[in-house]
Amino acid sequence: MSSTPSELRYAASHEWVRIEDAVATVGISDFAQEALGDVVFVELPEVGQEAEAGGEIGVVESVKAAADIYSPIAGTVVEVNAALEEAPELVNEDPYGKGWFFRLRPLDAAADAGGLLDADAYDAQCQEESGD
Repeated sequence: MSSTPSELRYAASHEWVRIEDAVATVGISDFAQEALGDVVFVELPEVGQEAEAGGEIGVVESVKAAADIYSPIAGTVVEVNAALEEAPELVNEDPYGKGWFFRLRPLDAAADAGGLLDADAYDAQCQEESGD
């Protein structure tokens, strides 16, 4: 059923995280971008900002609603996706690729990742939320 990438981990709040070479890339899931509709603006964190696991770190706005972005893990923001300033629709077009939000250097990725969902558990949560 799902196109949910199995190599990622997911927060119950619909953010995904990919950890590579001690850097974590964060974005929102396909389910989340679909629920939001056409994304028109993304408020990203500042480079150097400290993120708490589960803490609010930004905002994504669509034609339908605005939603807070939460950091799935704790760490320091090392990069933001500046392309989203000019092309916020990348979140809709490629949520797991070009539509990423920010990268951070995790404080303790292994500890934080333990509280995240794998693709199967995340899909089950999404099915429950959508009533399928």
